[in-house]
Amino acid sequence: MSDLNRTPLESAHEALGARLVPFAGWYMPVQYSSIIEEHKAVREKVGIFDISHMGQFLVSGANAEAWLNKMLSNDISKLAPGQGQYTIMLNQSGGVIDDLIAYRTDENDYFLVVNASMIGEDLAWLQQHADPEVSLINASEEWAGMAIQGPLSADAFAKVCPDETLPPRNGIATTSSGAIVCRTGYTGEDGFEFFCPAADGISYWEKFIEAGTAPCGLGARDTLRLEVGYPLNGNDLAPDRTPIEAGLGFFCKLDKGEFMGREVLAAQKENGPEVKLTAIQYTSKGPPPRAHYPVLAEDDSVIGELASGALSPSLMTGIGMAYLPVAHSKIGTKVQIDVRGRKFPAEVVKKPFYKK
Repeated sequence: MSDLNRTPLESAHEALGARLVPFAGWYMPVQYSSIIEEHKAVREKVGIFDISHMGQFLVSGANAEAWLNKMLSNDISKLAPGQGQYTIMLNQSGGVIDDLIAYRTDENDYFLVVNASMIGEDLAWLQQHADPEVSLINASEEWAGMAIQGPLSADAFAKVCPDETLPPRNGIATTSSGAIVCRTGYTGEDGFEFFCPAADGISYWEKFIEAGTAPCGLGARDTLRLEVGYPLNGNDLAPDRTPIEAGLGFFCKLDKGEFMGREVLAAQKENGPEVKLTAIQYTSKGPPPRAHYPVLAEDDSVIGELASGALSPSLMTGIGMAYLPVAHSKIGTKVQIDVRGRKFPAEVVKKPFYKK
């Protein structure tokens, strides 16, 4: 465990009795009470997650917009200062390196939030394609990060930061104390991410807990995001899968000009992909589906494997996502999940699995 990265909030997790596990090179809380309890806290009230493991890059310079538009799939030029967007970093073949949120903080300044396991790789890729007129700084170690999620998240913010205003959806703001607040999330609920200097992390964490947020771990984070069909990089997104195959074509602005991987995406959009990231749900009771379980057609032929899978605490049934041939990805198609040699009936459904 000594070679794992440690979050600035680790002692607070230990004080709350969290179960900590290795995750993406970090030692992280997987749960405190139970995954189902924490999941329901976010769906019904408000929960807090430690996201200090996620990366933060600062990009600036007069040519920053043009450079980011070449390196990322969405259209950065559409952002006004104080706005953010979901976007994707692609390789030359249109495969996904990482999915991230890009915020414009000023005319020529940007704040990128990237996935924990990809900090080094993202940085190396951006440096490999650097623009001499653009500054790129990895500020990941400077920040503690928390995601406050749930219908009561704005109430929690008002208690902890009574003199501040939450930014609008997909917005970003800096508080008078120097914290960065981003109004996005990974759960399908209202919420925000709160980044503060690492030394202030435990203090803010404890203030949010006192304000009524339930501490939540990676287990609930995974079930929450899967219920609303949000992809997990490394599982549902990969260097040999394109955003078109993953159903994320909306976030790839093919008309903005050239960008990394564009030609592949344009051809795929025109001709249609051969496989699609498909939502699958049990049609009867069964054990929790997990990543890499085979997906079978009705004739027992293997047509793919689960990229993600879990028992949905909101629906109390097994759900998952898999790349399936287009012929098998139509809503209503009957399939089977192979769980250690036992077959369980399922069908293709429309995303998201869970709706309010």
